[in-house]
Amino acid sequence: MNIAGIHHVAIIASDYARSKHFYTEILGLAVIAEVYRQERDSWKLDLRVGDGVQIELFSFPSPPPRVSRPEACGLRHVAFRVNDLDAAVAHLNDRGVPVEPIRVDEYTGKRFTFFADPDDLPLELYAD
Repeated sequence: MNIAGIHHVAIIASDYARSKHFYTEILGLAVIAEVYRQERDSWKLDLRVGDGVQIELFSFPSPPPRVSRPEACGLRHVAFRVNDLDAAVAHLNDRGVPVEPIRVDEYTGKRFTFFADPDDLPLELYAD
């Protein structure tokens, strides 16, 4: 097997319009495609993150809540690489998005922090 990279991360939103606004207007991700799938009563929004990676944002009728904290088994969080962590934190704060205090990775010496999307999915900003 030869894995070349990550193609996409899929996220299911409880409120599609609210999450679409968050990922496009607050985080600034570009829309690649958006389609309504009638047979599933579901929206699918493809977003460009960078480096060819995408986020697929889905809506489904009445999705069950995600067990997130304390540390539940499964996907833990999505981490976004940023060039200027302080500017990214200020951008989120200016838009009313709470951000945890910046920490330093004890193994890499890189700075990082966490925040959450509208469904409380943990998201990380990691200084490049």
